[in-house]
Amino acid sequence: MIINGWFECKVKVEKQVEGSDLPKKVPETYLVDALNFTEAEARIIEEISPYCSGQLDVENIKKARYAEMFPCELDSADKWYKVKCVFITLDEKTQQEKRSSQNILVQAGDVREAIRYFDEGMKGSMSDYEIAAVTETTILDVFPYTTKPEKNDKPEFEQG
Repeated sequence: MIINGWFECKVKVEKQVEGSDLPKKVPETYLVDALNFTEAEARIIEEISPYCSGQLDVENIKKARYAEMFPCELDSADKWYKVKCVFITLDEKTQQEKRSSQNILVQAGDVREAIRYFDEGMKGSMSDYEIAAVTETTILDVFPYTTKPEKNDKPEFEQG
């Protein structure tokens, strides 16, 4: 069984900055769904290159630990927030509460929206949970894995 993972990719891209005649290298952070570091690097270059007019440098790639992701289609939801969620379960043997935390990525316009979208995303959950922290990330965009249609190199000929 193959399990993909999320990789946080930090890149530097040349951009024209307001008030300057020369392009400046600007750091940007993206999240990519990939099998390994090599694929993550190839995918981030493939995704970002069309939008870069200058040089693109991949500065750093690290594994990102997100249990789930709640994207939002609204234009105003232009930020990504890391919600640290503590799930509360009851140990049947000891009758003690057991707490385990996970990070969940939520796309929203501000912190209040992030909490609201998180709660909406958790509606179907049977688990009790608490929100321990909500932090704005530097992630600009997320690129989930998508399958691309295969190109058929062989021309089809009519039989006659």
